[in-house]
Amino acid sequence: MPWSLLGILYIVCAVLCAVGFYKFVYFLSIGYGFAVAGGGIAVLVMALVNGTEAPLWVLIVQAILFLAYGIRLSGFLLVRELKNITFKKTDVAKDTLAKNGEKKMPVFVLATIWITVAALYVTQVSPMLFRVTNNVTEITVALIGFAISIGGLILETVADNQKSQQKKERPDMVATKGLYRMCRCPNYLGEIIFWTGVFVSGIPCYAGVGQWIMAIFAYIAIVFIMFNGAQRLEKRQMARYGSNDEYNIYANKTPIIIPLLPIYHLNKTDKK
Repeated sequence: MPWSLLGILYIVCAVLCAVGFYKFVYFLSIGYGFAVAGGGIAVLVMALVNGTEAPLWVLIVQAILFLAYGIRLSGFLLVRELKNITFKKTDVAKDTLAKNGEKKMPVFVLATIWITVAALYVTQVSPMLFRVTNNVTEITVALIGFAISIGGLILETVADNQKSQQKKERPDMVATKGLYRMCRCPNYLGEIIFWTGVFVSGIPCYAGVGQWIMAIFAYIAIVFIMFNGAQRLEKRQMARYGSNDEYNIYANKTPIIIPLLPIYHLNKTDKK
């Protein structure tokens, strides 16, 4: 296990996701995108500095994928945050914040989250690092993985854009058109597909039980996070649209995250 390089990668990811100390949710959103993008670039720099037998162009392509993923995610979330900041300046928002207040987490809790998520981001980028340190020259599986990741990136990008457009047209209803006809969380599906591609691209690169465990853990973790996110989203939607017949008809016939898989709800009490 290349511990020294993993340590450097950890420092890079930790620094880039430290934006969460400003607002803790940024650890898992904007900081996440920063860490993935920066982690990919950091591994590419390591390869250039230390040398590797892995094809440089393969490493450049994967670094670009991580960079594109991070810029897209953080950019999308930053735009949304700027809109929220504008809303918070309104009188209605000020009154709401004055009544409810804004709770701040203790520093030790924030530090624990920071340390944990930085480690997770390292495991997610690790397949690229293992390609470098294990001097893997194979390219066929890598290209298959890259193609899968590109498909996932396109899917979540289109899904986010479609959702934003539909929410402008109908603020009183969830997105139901386009990709949202095949499942209710196509953006989460795109996320899973992207990281499936990353895992697949690294299959020829994992040497030893430790590297396999790290790669498998990262993949399982992101799938779990996406399903957990879909579950929390469903709770919020039920609280807001639960009395809306149109929403209930849509939710009861549209798979929540995997198309054609008849899982329509992740909250048993929310079934209609």
